[in-house]
Amino acid sequence: MNLNWVDFTVMAAFFAVLLLIPAISAMKSKGKGASEYFKSAGTMPWWLIGISMVAATTSTNSANLFTEIIRRDGLSGNWVWWAFLLTGMLTVFVYSKLWVRSGATTDISFYELRYSGKPAAFLRGFRALYLGVIYNLVVMATVLLGAVKIGVVLFGVPASTVLIVTAVVSIIYSSLSGIRGTIYTDFFIFAVVMTGAFAVMHYSIIHPSVGGWSKLMGNPEVTSRLSFFPDISNKEAFIAIFLIPVAVQWWNVWYSGSEPGGGGYIVQRMLTAKSSNHAIGGTLFFNILNYALRPWPWYIAAFASILIFPNLDSIREAFPNVDPALVGDDMAYPALIKIVPNGWIGLVAASLMGALFSTIAAQISMGANYVTNDIWKRFIKKDADDRELILVARITSIVLMVLGCVMVPLFESAKDGFNMMVQIGAGTGIIFLLRWFWMRINAWTEIVAMGVSILCAFFFQRVWPHISPVELLFYEKLLWTIAITTVAWLAATYLTAPEKPEVIAHFKALVRADGHDVGMGLLKMFVASIAIFAFMWAVGALILS
Repeated sequence: MNLNWVDFTVMAAFFAVLLLIPAISAMKSKGKGASEYFKSAGTMPWWLIGISMVAATTSTNSANLFTEIIRRDGLSGNWVWWAFLLTGMLTVFVYSKLWVRSGATTDISFYELRYSGKPAAFLRGFRALYLGVIYNLVVMATVLLGAVKIGVVLFGVPASTVLIVTAVVSIIYSSLSGIRGTIYTDFFIFAVVMTGAFAVMHYSIIHPSVGGWSKLMGNPEVTSRLSFFPDISNKEAFIAIFLIPVAVQWWNVWYSGSEPGGGGYIVQRMLTAKSSNHAIGGTLFFNILNYALRPWPWYIAAFASILIFPNLDSIREAFPNVDPALVGDDMAYPALIKIVPNGWIGLVAASLMGALFSTIAAQISMGANYVTNDIWKRFIKKDADDRELILVARITSIVLMVLGCVMVPLFESAKDGFNMMVQIGAGTGIIFLLRWFWMRINAWTEIVAMGVSILCAFFFQRVWPHISPVELLFYEKLLWTIAITTVAWLAATYLTAPEKPEVIAHFKALVRADGHDVGMGLLKMFVASIAIFAFMWAVGALILS
């Protein structure tokens, strides 16, 4: 693909602004300590928090994933992640205020508020290692895989070059000024990402193979994929795409950005809010943007890709120099970038890099936060000063970035990475919902659940295909993992001692979670979920005519 001086000028301007914002933020926050670096001293407004959340969720892998889903299963295939809206609304109306009241530095520090003794300390360290390193690296590797697939098409450079550039920029961007600079930069990145997405959509629609909007929406290959719900007569697809996500997945699977009860970079940003109302407003704004508005340019481009690149052979023909192992349905979106004209292609490239950097920076920031506050300060050097903590966070960022790059070859496609992330968290989600209210849950409950879910995920995803002739569908693996994990953590709960009464009393007084709040929260969650789904379908109906 030939880029001209206009494209390189646009990309240079993007990089300049990308690094300028956190640099200015770093100068303004210099000397203000760890609270400023990790929590922005609790000064962020709701709208910035919401946009930062959706920017962190949007990666180069997003467009690839949506394209792969629509090409394989149609629009209704997106229920595998649409169902997580229910999780988000539950966080907004029930759990966001509880997190703010808890006063936790990170969602991991919660454990020593809720539990006590050595099991609580072990759980805090284990969970920090599990989320900050193990799970985090799976997410990063999947996102970087999307970047590699786009990079080899867009620039014709080796995968190693894509990874090195991403590593250098992401580390500078995420570690320079802490969470405040990250949130400010996310606002800029999100604007660029959406502009680039609209550009790809526009040039896909007017491509000769598509012939404009009317022909796109009238083509049988597209119209057969436009339904919001899967065909109930196709029992297997209906169960896998709709029934399991809506009935089970949203409340019993821990997935980054859609954690039952809140967690990860969602809670990290909630804890920067001015107040509990700003935390609620920001999380609600995030869910509206994330589900109802943000994906539509990518959905439409995915439909167009079906006509421009109707099969994998057509993608391979378009890119004969690309490693055939990289070519899958998720490669169709990078292939669309070839049809964007010079000038605009520089902006599209900038938008994709922005999506990449925002997500990688969010993961790095979250992992560094966990390692610094929940491992280093808690277990290694309790009297570490702010300067040392910030240094540890920056070193951790570098290590995580390097390890994430190393893990990229372990995944084949965007959907493969998504499946692994969902599988790892299967069976644990219900614990994160109940632990605020059901006081019989203890530290061992969570320790056993995490350990068993990891082992099950590894076994079903990587071992089972080599030891059994029976091929399990993804949802069957998911249900087996949920069942085994649930039995294991329930047994651990009742075979170990309950938490100390004084610890439970202190926790209840801290979060003040009463039945009326929960009841009203569930009602609001139900109404808001219907409203956002209706808004999403209304937008779709308007766009798709």
